[in-house]
Amino acid sequence: MDNHIRINVGEQFYPRPAGRFYTDGEHSGQKFREQVLVPYLKQLKPNQKLILDFSLVTMAGSSFLEESFGGLVRVEGFDKRKLHQILEIISPRKIIKDRIFEYINDAKPV
Repeated sequence: MDNHIRINVGEQFYPRPAGRFYTDGEHSGQKFREQVLVPYLKQLKPNQKLILDFSLVTMAGSSFLEESFGGLVRVEGFDKRKLHQILEIISPRKIIKDRIFEYINDAKPV
């Protein structure tokens, strides 16, 4: 039984997310982190994963990715190891997955 939470980022958020802060546009990393990632991460049960499907995302800006995912550690205080365990990234573009985990790893905890 698949009890994981799955988000199709391109459909449920935007296919070309970009920008770091709310002031950078409607589909910013701050908005994605605060309104999508954090609420879903907080409702995960033990052994559940948050699956983020970037298959329909045609472009994801580096500032968007850093603010979304690095911000989970830097701003929200999530544990890096825990994020590696509970996040699953699906993307035909390997660089998106690589950058997400790179930004998580590079973030300085609060």
